[in-house]
Amino acid sequence: MLLGPLLVLLLLGGTGPASAHAALRATDPEDGSLLKSAPRHLTLTFTESVGLLDDSFRVLDPDGRRLRTGEPQHAQDGSDTARVTLPAKLAQGTYTVAWRVVSADSHPVSGAFTFSVGKRSLTTATVDTGPTEDPATKALYNIARYLAYLAAALLIGTATFMAVCRPPDVPVLHRLLKAGWWTLLAATLALLVLRAPYETGEGPLGSLSGDSLTRTLTSRPGAVLLARLGLLAVGAGYLVRLARRRQPYGWSGAALAVGLAMTWAAGEHASAGIQVPVAMTSSALHLLATAVWLGGLTALVVTLYRADHLTPATVTRFSRLAFASVTVLVVTGVYQSWRGLGSWDALTGTTYGRLLTLKLAAVALLLGAAALSRRWTARLATVDAEAEVVVRERERERVPESVGGPSSPEPSEPSEPPTASADVPPPADPHRRALRRSVLAEVAVGAAVLAVTTILTSTLPGRAEAEAAAGAPAVIGASVTTVPFDVGTPGGRGKVQITLDPGRVGDNSIEALVFGPDGGVAIVPELRISFTHRAKDVGPLDAELADKGGYWGNSFLNLPIAGTWQMKVTVRTSEVDQVSETRSVVVR
Repeated sequence: MLLGPLLVLLLLGGTGPASAHAALRATDPEDGSLLKSAPRHLTLTFTESVGLLDDSFRVLDPDGRRLRTGEPQHAQDGSDTARVTLPAKLAQGTYTVAWRVVSADSHPVSGAFTFSVGKRSLTTATVDTGPTEDPATKALYNIARYLAYLAAALLIGTATFMAVCRPPDVPVLHRLLKAGWWTLLAATLALLVLRAPYETGEGPLGSLSGDSLTRTLTSRPGAVLLARLGLLAVGAGYLVRLARRRQPYGWSGAALAVGLAMTWAAGEHASAGIQVPVAMTSSALHLLATAVWLGGLTALVVTLYRADHLTPATVTRFSRLAFASVTVLVVTGVYQSWRGLGSWDALTGTTYGRLLTLKLAAVALLLGAAALSRRWTARLATVDAEAEVVVRERERERVPESVGGPSSPEPSEPSEPPTASADVPPPADPHRRALRRSVLAEVAVGAAVLAVTTILTSTLPGRAEAEAAAGAPAVIGASVTTVPFDVGTPGGRGKVQITLDPGRVGDNSIEALVFGPDGGVAIVPELRISFTHRAKDVGPLDAELADKGGYWGNSFLNLPIAGTWQMKVTVRTSEVDQVSETRSVVVR
């Protein structure tokens, strides 16, 4: 029932600029620029605050040799900038700059650009910016992140199940709590150790360097992980008291759960972009609801297999708790989907959108299994209640009546052992077995949902995925795009053939030919073209086309940033008839 509103709001919810990874907004000097004199500083401006590394800048001279630069630092404008001092004298030619910073949401981003002093070099030094993460380090880091999610769900969900659903005292539930605590502790320590090589793009052995841990502990992601370790230390005392009293501490446990959830909110996508306070609150609630549902499911299925008797009231309480968790998941999921996507195109045209679609399908399957579990829960509760009523009636019938009082000379015959009556309903084992299977299926699908969620948190959101196109191998040659148009009047159809040469960052020439419905060159009173880089919030840049007599063109169109640009073409065929079309163009 809840999937309909979720899907509608997911697809139609707004188009605000919500990039959760840092995107390069501008460079000084500009990318591809030709300067008369050498600059003293390089300054990068990003869409959000960034953290700097010791190796945030690598500058190569025209001969490919690395320059000695100053220490990377933030400019006076704020923490969304990165600046480095250049040597006093620079030779003429083209310089290549490779940069690497860490987004406010803890993910590293990198790129490169060029500028020239005095003249452009015939050949430009190339620099490999390297992968954003080392493959081995990234794999280990993501495994630790997944185990952390899994352990948090097990720890929080089991504690909530014990506190709210009041199951029978099963020792295995306490073992689940301990397993969750130890796993979360180990995963957090692994994340702390791997954090430095993850940021710098080094292999796992990079964590052995002397200053790597120091650098991590003084960074914001390191502080978040330290806070999680502190909360786990407090949680250890909570678990000890819980084991002794065999009864959960409600408010103290809830405070610990909220604190743990906030450490994820403060270190992931929610901590950057738009509406950060709302996003962090939503992220924490989303994690808590997931933990209560999936962790509680694990505790329930273990109790169903290990407990000698599980009252229907326990299962019914969890069914209500799961429904409340799903409601919170839907509300927070809609908001987070809008924040990360914001459009139809991003849902199917980006990796983030496709992963989100996969997660939505998995959640739909999970809801189907949950509905089946609710049905078996209702049947089990009904059968158990009927059996309890019949047993009580049979017990009342077996109570012997006193005859003649205590002075009765005749001793009573020894009573026969109670036998099963045909009036007593059979045990609810078939229903219990069916409930076990459906809950076990929920746990399996829930683990898959957590896996997709882990991948999502390390994937560029839909609006930021265009940043990856900047690092794609360039193909030499002009870009030719054909844009059909139809103004809706007789003879108002045709197409515009647009050639962008060389289709690279910097100065380009642009030529546009308009063809009529018969395929011949057509003369139109006005043709306008503009370029917008949505991922970096650049544009629209007017191509400033001039009528060259038979075609439209401009030899000095500067496109300062690589990536996917939206090219808007407006054709006016008369004083009142015009139409606009948009196409994507990749600038290398």
